[in-house]
Parts: sequence; structure tokens; C-alpha cells
Amino acid sequence: MKMNELKELSAKDLAEKLENAVAAYSQMKIGHNTTPLENPSKIKNARRDIARMKTELRQRELNK
Repeated sequence: MKMNELKELSAKDLAEKLENAVAAYSQMKIGHNTTPLENPSKIKNARRDIARMKTELRQRELNK
């Protein structure tokens, strides 16, 4: 997910998307421990997407 896409979302939508991404990331990590993923770089991309979402939420919080 690109930063431009994140900036267009409302804070509520962004928080909801973050919650879903964290849950999916946790499931991905657990699943990868039992049976390796075909593309393990998805874990890295998910972690970075979560960081982008948290960064955008924090910036909005500071700009208020």
C-alpha cells in the first residue's frame, strides 16, 4: 500500500485497515512457522505496510 493511498483514507478507515493488517500478519507468521509460505517476502511487505499505517496515524495525531 502506498502512502498516497493511506493519506486519502479517513482516520477511522485507516485504523480499521491497520487492525485487519495486524491480524493477517499474525496469522501469516504463525502459518509460516508450521508450513513455509511460497513467498516469504509477503511477511516483510505486511510488516512494512503496518509501519506505514502506524506512521500515517501518528502524523495525523500530531498535526491536530
